Amino acid sequence: MWSKWALLTDFYQLTMVGGYVQQGKKEQRVNFDYFFRAIPDEGGYCVLAGLADLIDYIQNLRFSPDDLSYLESLGGFSKDVLAYLKDFEFTGDLWAIPEGTIVFPHEPLIRVTAPLPQAQIIESTLLNIMNFQTLIATKGSRVHWAANGDPVVDFGLRRAHGPDGALMASRAAYIGGVNATSNVLAGRLYDIPVRGTHAHSWVESFPHELDAFRAYAKVYPDSCLLLVDTYDTLRSGVPNAIKVGRELRKKGQELWGIRLDSGDLAYLSKEARRMLDEAGFPQASIVASSDLDEWIVESLKRQGARVDIWGVGTRLVTGFSCPALGGVYKLTALNEDGKRMTPKIKRSDNPEKITNPGVKKVVRMYDKKGRMRGDVLFRDGERIPKGRPFRVHHPIYPHVFKTYPKRFEMKELMVPVFQKGKLVYKSPSVHEIRESTLENLKQLDSEYKRFRNPHRYHISLSPSLFRIKGQLLRQASERM
Repeated sequence: MWSKWALLTDFYQLTMVGGYVQQGKKEQRVNFDYFFRAIPDEGGYCVLAGLADLIDYIQNLRFSPDDLSYLESLGGFSKDVLAYLKDFEFTGDLWAIPEGTIVFPHEPLIRVTAPLPQAQIIESTLLNIMNFQTLIATKGSRVHWAANGDPVVDFGLRRAHGPDGALMASRAAYIGGVNATSNVLAGRLYDIPVRGTHAHSWVESFPHELDAFRAYAKVYPDSCLLLVDTYDTLRSGVPNAIKVGRELRKKGQELWGIRLDSGDLAYLSKEARRMLDEAGFPQASIVASSDLDEWIVESLKRQGARVDIWGVGTRLVTGFSCPALGGVYKLTALNEDGKRMTPKIKRSDNPEKITNPGVKKVVRMYDKKGRMRGDVLFRDGERIPKGRPFRVHHPIYPHVFKTYPKRFEMKELMVPVFQKGKLVYKSPSVHEIRESTLENLKQLDSEYKRFRNPHRYHISLSPSLFRIKGQLLRQASERM
């Protein structure tokens, strides 16, 4: 998918690469962190997604003769720069937290240690892939949680942000916990279960609604699910579906269910359930759609809606309530002397935008019941304290700290993906990633999952990293 997308980057990435080449910085090693500062919809967590596509992009990142000819036509790129791009190949290291992991603000999700131009040139596409898929996987997770065990189907293809966006959204939504998709190409590419029924146009193409239902049942007798709101849900649609259900039963088949796509879904589903049950079809499922999201699903469940399956489209695949994850990619260390990486920091008057310096790893803390209790950022290579209590520090507010008792279990989250440009990581299947998401969510208390004022998860710095950050901030202030 990514083999022809070398130019999918911001122009300033290429101008910086050109500058690095001409300034003799082709081999200077740096470290960049990918992270986000705020959770969409003021939620309590995110679900990381997109790593498989990022791997594919980096593996296939080559500049074709046509790419180089176009860049030459823009002017400003010397022959040395064009020659560098002609032979471009990623030779660095990349560590990442695996897809399907629950993640939080200000912690590195991906760590790129590579020659400066290489680390720079992948920034824009890395952000494009990871920000979008993490946003949608998080949205899918929230809808899944709101449905409280009911199956959820992604209906969002027609409203997604272009064909590639539709594919990424279907994949990410499934990773987040959605059960199936209407997107047939996504089903084929990612082995996601595919589901669907018929549209109002099917009903309107026949003289009468009953004729349309009978025709559909004739073609699909073993999977007959009828859309009942084309004309009048309770006076026409459901009664006609029941008639067709009785006709199917005489032939040894069963009505699979009905779909509601408009109106008061709480009221209509309760009435439809009553009518189906009284007619002898308690097994028939009720599917609901119509601009649903996690808040609406949660509300309908609270109202006692009799919905068995939720079709969620536009508001899922577009991240409707929060259309972008504000992920960033920041330089945190630089090899200045040819021997070691020197921590670097971005200072800001906005405390949220001050970066955490150095090459880091993320350690997750679990209590004795296996529940997630906080993440701690350590310097890469720093010894992790085990078997004793230790105190860690808030990444923004220096007066806030937390002490972990010795009984806590610890797990390093980041794994090597590329080492010296060679892929050393095998991406799990999308089904395995989805299972990882669901298992992660079981380890996270419900207080972090609620949609309004969720509890805030602890992200902390080790004492050593906290001291380095303070020193760099003081040095930055002295240079002003």
